[in-house]
Amino acid sequence: MSIPDYMQCAEDHQTVLVVVQPVGIVPEDEFFRIYKRITSVAQVSIRDSQRNLYIRYRHHYLPENNEWGDFQTHRKVVGLISVTTCRSAKEWPQTSDRFHCQKDVFGATLYDSRLLVFGLQGEIAEQQRTDVAFYPSYDVCPDVEKRVEDFVESIFIVLETKRLDRATDKSGDKIPLLCVPFEKKDFVGLDTDSRHYKKRCQGRMRKHVGDLCLQAGMLQDALVHYHMAVELLRSVNDFLWLGAALEGLCSASVIFHYPGGTAGKASGREPSLAHGQGQAADAGKRHRPGALTANGISADTSSEIGRAKNCLGPEDIIEKYKEAISYYGKYKNAGVIELEACVKAVRVLAIQKRAMEASEFLQNAVYINLGQLSEEEKIQRYSILSELYHLIGFHRKSAFFKRVAAMQCVAPTIPEPGWRACYKLLLETLSGYSLCLDPKDFSKGSHRGWAAVQVRLLHELVYASRRMGNPGLSVRHLSFLLQTMLDLLSDKVCQIRTTEGHVCLGALTLDQKKKEVTQSLENYTSKCPGGMEVLTLPDGLKLPPVPLSKLPIVRSVKLLDLPVSLRPHKQKGLLENNMSSKSPFIYSPIIMHTRGEERTKKIEFRWVQGDVCEVQLMVYNPMPFELRVEHMGLLTSGVEFEALPAALSLPAESGLYPVTLVGVPRTAGNINVNGYHTSVFGVTSDCLLDGLPSVRTSGCVVEVIPSLPRLQLSTSLPRSAHPLRPSKEELSSSVSVQLFNGETQQLIITLENIGSEDLETLEVTSKACNTKEKLFGEFLSWDLEEAVSQLPLKPGQSVTLTVNVKVRLDFSGGENLLQDLNDDGISVTGLPISSPLRQVLKPRAETKPLGSESSKTDYNHVKTLEAVMTFKYSGGAGKVEGYYRDLSLGVHVDVEPSVFFTKVSTLPATRTRQCHLLLDVFNSTEHELMVSANNNQDLVLHPSECQRMAIQVAKFDFHTLPQPDQEAVRYTNPKLLEEERLHTQASMISSTLGITWNIPSVRRQGEASVEGVLNQLVLEHLQLAPLQWDVVVNGKPCDCDIIADCKVGDAVPLEVKLTNRSMNAVGPFALTVVPFQDYQNGVQNYDLQDAVTFIGSNTFYIDMVKPTENSVCMGALLFLYTGDFYLNIKFQDDSAGQGKELPPSWFGLPSVHIKALEAPIEAGA
Repeated sequence: MSIPDYMQCAEDHQTVLVVVQPVGIVPEDEFFRIYKRITSVAQVSIRDSQRNLYIRYRHHYLPENNEWGDFQTHRKVVGLISVTTCRSAKEWPQTSDRFHCQKDVFGATLYDSRLLVFGLQGEIAEQQRTDVAFYPSYDVCPDVEKRVEDFVESIFIVLETKRLDRATDKSGDKIPLLCVPFEKKDFVGLDTDSRHYKKRCQGRMRKHVGDLCLQAGMLQDALVHYHMAVELLRSVNDFLWLGAALEGLCSASVIFHYPGGTAGKASGREPSLAHGQGQAADAGKRHRPGALTANGISADTSSEIGRAKNCLGPEDIIEKYKEAISYYGKYKNAGVIELEACVKAVRVLAIQKRAMEASEFLQNAVYINLGQLSEEEKIQRYSILSELYHLIGFHRKSAFFKRVAAMQCVAPTIPEPGWRACYKLLLETLSGYSLCLDPKDFSKGSHRGWAAVQVRLLHELVYASRRMGNPGLSVRHLSFLLQTMLDLLSDKVCQIRTTEGHVCLGALTLDQKKKEVTQSLENYTSKCPGGMEVLTLPDGLKLPPVPLSKLPIVRSVKLLDLPVSLRPHKQKGLLENNMSSKSPFIYSPIIMHTRGEERTKKIEFRWVQGDVCEVQLMVYNPMPFELRVEHMGLLTSGVEFEALPAALSLPAESGLYPVTLVGVPRTAGNINVNGYHTSVFGVTSDCLLDGLPSVRTSGCVVEVIPSLPRLQLSTSLPRSAHPLRPSKEELSSSVSVQLFNGETQQLIITLENIGSEDLETLEVTSKACNTKEKLFGEFLSWDLEEAVSQLPLKPGQSVTLTVNVKVRLDFSGGENLLQDLNDDGISVTGLPISSPLRQVLKPRAETKPLGSESSKTDYNHVKTLEAVMTFKYSGGAGKVEGYYRDLSLGVHVDVEPSVFFTKVSTLPATRTRQCHLLLDVFNSTEHELMVSANNNQDLVLHPSECQRMAIQVAKFDFHTLPQPDQEAVRYTNPKLLEEERLHTQASMISSTLGITWNIPSVRRQGEASVEGVLNQLVLEHLQLAPLQWDVVVNGKPCDCDIIADCKVGDAVPLEVKLTNRSMNAVGPFALTVVPFQDYQNGVQNYDLQDAVTFIGSNTFYIDMVKPTENSVCMGALLFLYTGDFYLNIKFQDDSAGQGKELPPSWFGLPSVHIKALEAPIEAGA
C-alpha cells in the first residue's frame, strides 16, 4: 500500500467501505449528482436491531489497498455500486459485461454489489432484479436512497454472518494465518504446528474478529477481542499485528469517548484525487448521535465507562497510539499504516487540546519515508500536514507546509507547472503568516508576524500571478508590498529560498531592495496599469485596492485661504450667526473633540466659485532615490470640483516638502476635501484622509460662495521694494515714490476685470497708517465719478482712476534751527546764509556734546508717509448673496525736506485792512530753490540759505468760515474744537498766500504751507476786525495812504460808516473827531481852533447795530488855512458804552489825511 488516506480518523474503523464508480461513459456532473445522493446514506439503522451500520464511500480506490483488508477490515471493499448510462437494449449486454468485470476487480472481498442504469427503457428495464435498478433518466430516480439502504442492509447481513462464523470457530488448530501482502513470502516454510505459530494465528484472528465486531456495531465485544489479541500477539512478538490491535483498541476507545467524532474541520475537506467531490459522505457520518448505542448500551458515558472496563482512558489512548506507531515503524512496508496512525492520533489530540504532543506525532509523520512519491502525492501530503497543523493551532507551521505544497506545484520536474494551484495555495498561507491583503486591516496596531517571510511570500505571489498570465494581480501584490512592508525591509541577507530560484532576491541591501521592487512594479504597470478597482479571483476571493499612501508620505493637509486680493467678505449686517447651539455657554474651557471631528470641522474662511483654490500638503519621500509623482490631485465631495493635477519630483529622502494642490470649484456649497489621488510607478491611488490617522489637519470642510468678479490692479508708479511697516494689513500691491515736502504726484491706477462676472459696484477709500508726522491737507485725493460712470464693467474691460498724492508736512523750523543759525553768528533778518547745511545743522564740538544729532534728525531726515487705498467691489451671483472683494494698495512716500519757515512775524501796512507777513525761509535742499507767493516777487535761495520774505496780505475775515453745529460743540472736547478752528484759519491763510517753491535744476515744484508756522498772536494780527469802519471825506474813501484834497473855506463833508460783521449786536458808541498836524519831528499840534472848525458837533453818536447791519454818521469840517491836517477819530471815554468790553483791535479806525489847498481866485473877482 503506497498511497495513504490522509482523511482517515479513528471512527473510520467502524465503517464499511463501499466503492461507487461509473461504468462506461457517464457525464461527470451527472455521476457526481448521483454520487452525492448515494453518500447521503452514511448511516443505516438495522431493522430488528438497535445497531447502526456506518458506510464510508469512495469513488476511487486502489485495488492494492484492498489487499490490506484482512489487516484492518475497514480498508476492505465490501460493497460496489456502479452507475452507467444505457440508451438502448443493444448496449445492455456490453454494459452488463463491464459491470461484471468491475466486480471482478474487488470480487474477493465484495459482500454485495448494485448496478444503477439510467436511460434504458423497455422490456429489459421492466425486469425485476435485486442487483440492478433501471431509471429512465438522471432526473427521474426517486428511490435511489431507498435502494442504497436495502443494499447496506444486505451488506450488514453478510458482515454479521462472517462475524458469527469467526467468533464461534473453536478449532484453534484450523485457524488460518491472516497476512499482509509483504508477509506471504516470509511465511513460506514455517512450522505450522508450533505453539508460537498457533498463538500468532489466534492473536491475528482475535484482532480480525474485533474489527468485525466494531463494524457490526458491537463496541464492547470489539474491546474484549482487541485486549485478547494484544495479549496473544505481544507474547509472540508479532509487532505489526500487535500495533494493529493496539490501534483498534484506541479506535474503539475513541469512539466510546468522543461520539461527535475526531475529524473536526477536516470532515469537510476532500483529497485532491476526488476533484472536489470525494468525501461528501464523511460530513454526515462523523457527526452522528448515539454512536455508542450498539447492543442497546446507553449513550451516557458516565455510566458506560463504569461497565466498559476494557475501554482505554484519554491518556491511555495516546500512549497506545505511540506504542502502535513505534511497532509500525519497525516495518519499512508499513509506512502508510504508520502515517495514517499518526494522523488519527493527531486528530484525537486536537480534540483533547494537547497541541504540543500532537506536533510530535506530526513531526514523526513528516519523516516517514513512503518511497518514491509522485508530485501530486507530495502536494497532497504537504497540504494535509498543513491542515493538521492548523487543526492543532500551529498556524505558522501550517502556513509553512502549505507554502511548501505551493512550491511543489511548480517544481522543475513537473512538465506543466500548476501556477494557478500554486497561487491558490500561497493565498491560503497568508493568515498563517499574520498577513492580510487588506491594507486597512494591516495598518491597525503594531506589525505582527515575521516580516522577512511576509516579504518573501508577497514576492512569490507576485511571481506566481505573473506566470499565471495575470499582471494585474502582480501589480496589486507589489503595491501592497510597497505600502505595508516599506518600513520593514532590512539590510539583512534574506535566507528564505524557494524551490524555484526565480523569485529569490538574494543578498540585497535596503536601497537595492527598494529599487528592485519599484523597478519590478514599473515593469508590470507598463503592461497593466494599477488602479483602485477591486480584483475578484475565480474562487470568489476579492482583493481590495491598495492606495500607495506612503509614496509619498503625507504628514499634514492644510486648506489655504485665497490670496488677499481674492478673499470674499460679507457685507456688514449680513453675517451669519456662527454661534454653536451645542452648548448654552458662550465659552467653555473644556475642549472635547476627536481627530474625525477636526476633519469635519468647517473652516472660517471661504472659497469662491470659479477661482483657483489651494491645499497644501507636507510630504516626505521615504525612498533612497528620486520619487516622481506623475499625477497628484485632490479628492473632494459636496460640490462639483475640477481638480488640476500636479506632477512633482521629490529628492531622495527629502524630509518634509511642501506641495500645493489646486483646483476650481464649479458650483457653490460646502466642499469636503476627502483626500488626494496620486499616480506613482504606474499605480493610480485614491488616498482618503479617513484612512490616514497620522495625517494632521485643521479642518477639511470649507464653504464655496457664488462667483464674484476679479480685479487686477496696475499703477503708473513703481512697486514698493519694502512693505508698509508695521502695517498689520495684507496688501494686494504697494507703490513707492520720493517727494519733496509740498510736492504733488499723480498716481494713475488701472483696474482690469479679469474674472468672468460683471463688475457692478466700486468703492474707494483710503486710510493713513503708521505716521507720526502731522499732515496738512489731504494726502490722497481722487474723483470716482468718471470711473463709476463706466460700470458695469464687462470681463476684459478696464477703468482708470487718477489719484493725487500730495504731501504737506510741517514747514516750521523751531528754535533749534534758529539757535544753530544764531550760534554761527548769522543774521536771519534778511541777509543770505553762506554756510552749507551740514555746517549749519551739525553742532560744533566745543559747544555741543559729541554725537548730538537732534537738529540733523529734525531738518535733514527723510520722513515717511504711508497710506492704504482700499478698492471695494462686487458683482455677479456673489453680490446677490451679500459678498464683496477688496483690493488694498499701499502707498509709501519718502518725504525729503524742501523749505522751512524759521520765523514768522507781522508788520502793519499802510492800510488798516492789510498787513505785512514776514517769513524767514530756509532752503534745506542741495539745489538752488526759488520761492514764490501770490502778488509777490520771487525769492531765490541757494542751498542752505535763509532769507526773509515780506508778503503784503489783506486781513482775513475768519467769521465767514463754516462753524460747527451745536450738537458737535456739545459732545466734542473743547481743546479739539480749538485746534480745529486754528487749523481752519491757518489753512485759509495758506491758500490765500499761495506760497510755492520751484527747483529748476531737477524740475521739481510744490507748495509751502504756513499752517504749522502761524501762532495765535500772528493769527490775531492777520484777522480782520469784526467791526468794519469806513471814513469818507469829501466823497473820497480815506485810509492811511490816501490824502483827501479840499479847498480852504469850503465845507468838507465827513462820513463815518460802521458795519457789524460780528455775531452779536454792538453799540451804542460815541466817536470824537480830533484834528491835528504832524510836523514830522515827533511834535503833533492839536491846538487848531483857529485853523479848523466843525460845522456842527465833532462827536458822532452811533446807536445799536445788529449783525450784518451798518450805521452811518454824517458831519462837516471847514478849513481856514492851507496845510496838511490829520483827523484822529477816537472813542469818547464813556463808561456806559460797550467800548470797554470789546477788544481794542475792533476799533481800528483809519487815520485821515486832508490837504487844504488855496481856493482858486475867480476870474471875475
